[in-house]
Amino acid sequence: MRRFSFCLLLVFSIGLPAHSVEPAIQRDLSFAKGDGVDLKLDFYPSQTDGLSPLIVWVHGGAWRSGDKRNLPIKQLTERGFAIASLNYRLSVTARFPAQTEDIKAGIRFLRAHATRFEIDPDRIVIAGASAGGHLAALVGVSAGAQALEDRSMGNADVSSDVSAIVSLYGASNLQTILSQSTPHGLSVREPALKLLLGDVPTGVPEAARLASPVEHVDSGDPPLLLIHGDQDPQMPINQSHELHGAYERAGLDVTFHVIHGAAHGGNAFYDDEHLKLIADWIRSRLK
Repeated sequence: MRRFSFCLLLVFSIGLPAHSVEPAIQRDLSFAKGDGVDLKLDFYPSQTDGLSPLIVWVHGGAWRSGDKRNLPIKQLTERGFAIASLNYRLSVTARFPAQTEDIKAGIRFLRAHATRFEIDPDRIVIAGASAGGHLAALVGVSAGAQALEDRSMGNADVSSDVSAIVSLYGASNLQTILSQSTPHGLSVREPALKLLLGDVPTGVPEAARLASPVEHVDSGDPPLLLIHGDQDPQMPINQSHELHGAYERAGLDVTFHVIHGAAHGGNAFYDDEHLKLIADWIRSRLK
């Protein structure tokens, strides 16, 4: 009886469809070198069949901390998206624009290896939260900005453009952020900006301008989804209002979703309702 049960189990297992087993995550894939150090990403395949759109995820951490393993949107692999969560040089070791150079190098790497990852190179979305939201927006609106990209990092002939941008409670104008901040926000933001830029924005105005997504918005930019809590004590909601306004003035596709009562991050942004909102919005913007 035991042998019969084993054979029955084996036959049943062989008969299971391939997509019933979650595809394996590929961790610590090197995509470029920054200052001689390997930059790595984790790749999460879509859990559905076919060529997948890709979300490139940029973690937060005030530009000076955080890691690619912090992936609050992993559930989106169940909705047909592949996700690449990448690390970038942090501000404790490299000043801006090292961060955008790394992220753009990651996008070029992923697009160059689209067949290997079974992703659609024409449907790449960038998304991030907090400092990662700022970097995602900056990378998304700065196509062709040579000052923010280092093509010597690899795949120089491949585009780093994206088809859509999702910024969750991210910065958009480093020239105004301190004047909009609460005392608590200032205690976090001032030292973080000094590490990122080399000084507070008024001390390095050109760097602050270059690092501000609002300064790069033009008529060719991709659709943008902004999500922000109206009780955020760290990242002023006015930062999202500014980018929203810049998009509207340029006649671009922008959606601004406010989560009432939400602060800086947390489950309110990543519950089933809001992950569905993100997935539906992305799908509606991808051709």
